[in-house]
Amino acid sequence: MNNQVNEILHKEIDIIQECIKRMADCSFKLKGWYISLVTLALTLLIGQGCKLSIVALFLFVVTTVFWGMDGFFLKTETLYRWKYEWVIDARQNDNMENLYDLNPYNKKMWKDADKKNSCIMKYMLSKTLCPLYGTVWMIAVGIIMYIVFQY
Repeated sequence: MNNQVNEILHKEIDIIQECIKRMADCSFKLKGWYISLVTLALTLLIGQGCKLSIVALFLFVVTTVFWGMDGFFLKTETLYRWKYEWVIDARQNDNMENLYDLNPYNKKMWKDADKKNSCIMKYMLSKTLCPLYGTVWMIAVGIIMYIVFQY
């Protein structure tokens, strides 16, 4: 591998690594915002004597939105990791196709693309997101179901 190809490879993987880092950072910050928002809202809503149905509905909506956004960031981070693998392999074989392409949805830049699942539900139901969001979501759904069937 000549120096120019080597330099291109290093620049390109540095850029992709920054994208991966940014997605992971967004996911981390989102979790912090979620926990803070839920804690603050529960404290204020319950402290104000709000109905249980309003608290449950709030938890349901907020958890669903944050869970979906976190799933998106985790999915996008994974797509960039797949792109990273492909770039290293391709550039070492002097393949300059899709040079500096940062579109994470470009399946031409995934190794074994036909074997990979990029469905967002796979990431939302992952072992990292499901315990955090799923627990609160199930509690909210349980409360809503209890209230609905009580009447």
